Amino acid sequence: MNYKGLEEKKNDLITRAETIMNEAETNKRELTDAEAQELAEIRDDVRKIKDALKIAEELHEEKKELKEEEGVLDPRACGEEKRAKEKEEEEVRAFEAYIRGKVLGNERASSLTETDNGAVIPTTIAKRIIAKVYEICPILERSSKYNEKGTFEIPYYSEETTAITVAFVDEFTELTSNVGNFTSITLTGYLAGALTLISRKLINNSQFNIVDFVVERMAYSVARFIENVLLNGYTPEDASDPSVYGLTAVTNVTTAEAQAEITADELIALQDSVIDAFQSNAIWIMSRNTRTALRQLKDDVGRYLLNDDISAPFGKTLLGKPVYVSDNMPDMSAGVTAIYYGDMKGLATKFGEDLNIQVLREKFATQHAVGVVGWLELDANVENAQMISALKMHA
Repeated sequence: MNYKGLEEKKNDLITRAETIMNEAETNKRELTDAEAQELAEIRDDVRKIKDALKIAEELHEEKKELKEEEGVLDPRACGEEKRAKEKEEEEVRAFEAYIRGKVLGNERASSLTETDNGAVIPTTIAKRIIAKVYEICPILERSSKYNEKGTFEIPYYSEETTAITVAFVDEFTELTSNVGNFTSITLTGYLAGALTLISRKLINNSQFNIVDFVVERMAYSVARFIENVLLNGYTPEDASDPSVYGLTAVTNVTTAEAQAEITADELIALQDSVIDAFQSNAIWIMSRNTRTALRQLKDDVGRYLLNDDISAPFGKTLLGKPVYVSDNMPDMSAGVTAIYYGDMKGLATKFGEDLNIQVLREKFATQHAVGVVGWLELDANVENAQMISALKMHA
């Protein structure tokens, strides 16, 4: 239907009717029979056009709702999504063209910013790498993330030593003032880098998806590094205290009686050390070998504690909670922390610098390779000690 044509016709008819009325009013006379007949026809035509436009609009809305129910959006409503997708495809082509040493039209100039050593990867690629990191590393995804520059302090209130007290007293008796302690957890930022080399032989192979290769390699390296820091902290070789604490700052610790064995009672005690208010999103974190050992544990009536659960993230539940396995977690041995349990929202992670990715084309030319380097700035510490507990093996 020609909406524009109908609207123009309606406006023309209304203008013609106004002209007839104004002419009769100016000459101070009654409408002639012909003018009255024409006005009546104009009225009927305008009414028909309005009815047609209304019906067309209703049909358009019904069609739009039907498409939305079927998962197909009106193209006019997808303008921004379409432009975003086109921009992503352009940046992917530009990135691929850059590391191949080609230029596709003006895409290289518009999407890539040249530097002394290479080109900054487009925002689309960087976002895809970040998303992949979160997918690989559930510990990071479940933590409380802060994107702040410089030093960042999180207020913390504790009633371990003193607390507000309520008691029965006699009249005219002074009340004693008590309150908990206000402290803070300070997060700064430590610079970390990752480097991936891409074989030029693979780059020259037109059948190889170079962009996906770079994303997967960099995402895997960054994910493993971040997860290791969150689980085990980071202590420089020349320092006695950690720079990044991560989960090593957990103060709610259950100690096993043995150096390389865990009992069902110890797992129950570990789980119960986290108060019920934080149990709903609690998870277990351990190594694969530790999980294998726990699969053999049974309760008093012979039921296995570790059960298969298709709805759980890794397909396993322990005492009703999901089990996550990480090869960054140490196996059971004397003095190590073998299991973490709780709501990882109690772990604060701070990123002071967004992931910065660069392509190094010339630096590794003598190795017949192209380098992809990534930099980020992070810090991590436990912000709520009640939400997370740890099981430490006997020393």
